Amino acid sequence: MKILQLLCAATLLCLLSVSPALAQASEMTFFLTSAGSGNGADLGGLAGADGHCQSLAAAVGAGGKTWHAYLSTTGPGGVNARDRIGSGPWQNIKGVVVAQNVAQLHGENNLTKESVLNEKGMMTNGRGDTPNQHDILTGSNLDGTAASDSDACSNWTSGADGAGSAMVGHFDRQGGGANPSSWNSAHGSRGCSQDNLIATGGNGYFYCFATN
Repeated sequence: MKILQLLCAATLLCLLSVSPALAQASEMTFFLTSAGSGNGADLGGLAGADGHCQSLAAAVGAGGKTWHAYLSTTGPGGVNARDRIGSGPWQNIKGVVVAQNVAQLHGENNLTKESVLNEKGMMTNGRGDTPNQHDILTGSNLDGTAASDSDACSNWTSGADGAGSAMVGHFDRQGGGANPSSWNSAHGSRGCSQDNLIATGGNGYFYCFATN
């Protein structure tokens, strides 16, 4: 009987410690991926990237929403990242609202190193950290439309060395490039391979937004 009581008490303590985290995750509508594809900018296209967002969200108890990657594509049938993420508002796992709507997201938003958390509630290495991983794949202009000066690494299907490029943003809002403080359109990547992305301060991460 005593062993059973101890087991029940331990189970209750576990439930009390886990439940708040799961409750927070269930309300999360925005995160930065904690892992990329592992193959540079080859994400399996938009469908593969969306699936990655969905899988990461599900792993922390937020799989009941529909998740889309903030990525643009170019060429025939190209899409703008801003058109595929819903209407907002969006908040991180801790309940901090990063933007109320699409207009604010691409204007005076609340995206900072501290608020751009991954799906586990952790901060990502930025400029000044080792290794620096602040380059985030977007393929987008400042306003969230597709960047025409790159091929988005063959629309997120190429992880090859020495070919293609994709626009990246700086989640920590600092660094180099034409727009160093931009979260979504700082500069083009050196290439599409994992080594290329790492060499310029990235790791193949991207933003995920809940559309419902």
